[in-house]
Amino acid sequence: MGKTSLSTAVALHWADCGKSVLLVSTDAASNLDEMLGVALSNLPTPVPGAPGLSVLNIDPDAAAEAYRQRVVDQMAGDASATEISTVREQLSGACTTEIASFDEFSSLLADENLAYDHVIFDTAPTGHTLRLLSLPKAWSGFLANNDQGASCLGPHSGLKMQEIRFKAALDALANPALTCVVLVTRPDKSALAEAARTCDELKELGLHNQRLIVNGVFHASTKTDEVANAFEALGVKALDEMPDKLRDLPQDQVPLRAFDTVGLPALRALLGASMQAMAPTASAPAMQQCLALSVLVDALALAGHGLIMVMGKGGVGKTTVAAALALGLVQRGKTVHLSTTDPAAHLTSTLEGAVAGLKVDRIDPVVETQRYIDKIMASKGAGLSEQERDLMLEDLKSPCTEEVAVFHAFSRVVSEARSVYVVLDTAPTGHSMLLMDATGAYHRQMLRELEGHGSAHLVTPLMRLQDPNYTQIILVTLAEATPVLQAKVLQDDLRRAHIEPFAWVINKSMLATNTQDPLLQARLAGEAQQMAKVENGLAKKTYVLPWLPQPPVGLQALGRLVAKDE
Repeated sequence: MGKTSLSTAVALHWADCGKSVLLVSTDAASNLDEMLGVALSNLPTPVPGAPGLSVLNIDPDAAAEAYRQRVVDQMAGDASATEISTVREQLSGACTTEIASFDEFSSLLADENLAYDHVIFDTAPTGHTLRLLSLPKAWSGFLANNDQGASCLGPHSGLKMQEIRFKAALDALANPALTCVVLVTRPDKSALAEAARTCDELKELGLHNQRLIVNGVFHASTKTDEVANAFEALGVKALDEMPDKLRDLPQDQVPLRAFDTVGLPALRALLGASMQAMAPTASAPAMQQCLALSVLVDALALAGHGLIMVMGKGGVGKTTVAAALALGLVQRGKTVHLSTTDPAAHLTSTLEGAVAGLKVDRIDPVVETQRYIDKIMASKGAGLSEQERDLMLEDLKSPCTEEVAVFHAFSRVVSEARSVYVVLDTAPTGHSMLLMDATGAYHRQMLRELEGHGSAHLVTPLMRLQDPNYTQIILVTLAEATPVLQAKVLQDDLRRAHIEPFAWVINKSMLATNTQDPLLQARLAGEAQQMAKVENGLAKKTYVLPWLPQPPVGLQALGRLVAKDE
């Protein structure tokens, strides 16, 4: 949608106006360092060439380690090495990482002495951000009624300090004099629908001071170019049909630009006069090298079963690609389970129908959390007294339980691929990497528990993800600098976990449209560069989905993308 570009451009504008500004990324897959040309850390870092502007990245791993150390420091001085080691082990899971990141976020919200005129949070994609913004309320309620502590927060001695901080964070978020939430969208039907849902969910959390930015608004410069006219008409129609709840918000529109928003000059120009596009010297890749999505489905169908995980940055079209791949496999006579780990969950609205051989659902955090609680109470709570069961149930009401429950549901879905095809539409990059971290932590825990007892028959979810005969990772990107960079970073992270991506899909390519519109032509030159970068070094196999005058929504439109060539 352009959240990072716009938040950075606004921060830079205020700094240029003489304000002191702190720009904070809460996205585990942040690319602020590339955009600003400065190495990020979990401490404010001044931006060269922009006096008054500092940036900070809430790094989940660094935040988790700092959090663990604070908890250990709060323990009594006579705590034994074994007790300290036990607490550190309790604080090694993915849900502690989330709490630590949230703790950093809360400290910035609640710090009355923060020496900046403005603090701008460049947030993670929708589902993960709604989870983050809901945590102050969830934890405040949990801590107010809990005398036992929670394993991911550490011993009870530090909980009251946390309770005060979380309440201050909640008050700051809900105070319209202090906080404004800016919804960033595109002139696109599905993007506007998501923004409308987000608007409602934010209001339920008490965040009523909202503003809307529509990014990438395009106007054709000539009425003789059919592609440009169709591109403009799609945007106009989407804005005309904008949900009333969005229309009621204060609104700004930012034009589609011919340049990538990397570097201070481009970021300064994003909200000002348009930069002159510099035509890249690289020529467009030969179109015959760009394989269609139907060819990818043919390759995936050879195995007979397996897990297909569709991954990438928010807004690049993962749900469209996942739904199309699932339909393509059904067309080829396969039984398919299509699911999603994305809290925003768009599968139903993308498919708009049902088809024989295709099971569609989602990993619903609320449902999975209750299922997990019921299971624990039935097993571990079976022999306990009523008082002990009450204490156990109270602890399970911790917001961290949701993370554990979602991981168990993810593991269950992964195991299904032993006999059928499972296509998983994952959450945007940062949230998915936290799920990968949980998978790795579980793997290490199982190895420790079975050490010395034989683990030859152990098969963990991580081992399934690492097996190229079981799992195929599909990375989805747009042919633009930032999405390609983010897909590369994701690929590097996966490889460090010994998970090798199978292929890349470049979505919404306009290279084959032959448009003559000057602005679109300038963007095509940049697209050619990015496609060459992907094909000549990043991806082992590259498949392309062209830009379409009608978005591929519904069973028929998606089916055409993957129809088997006769």
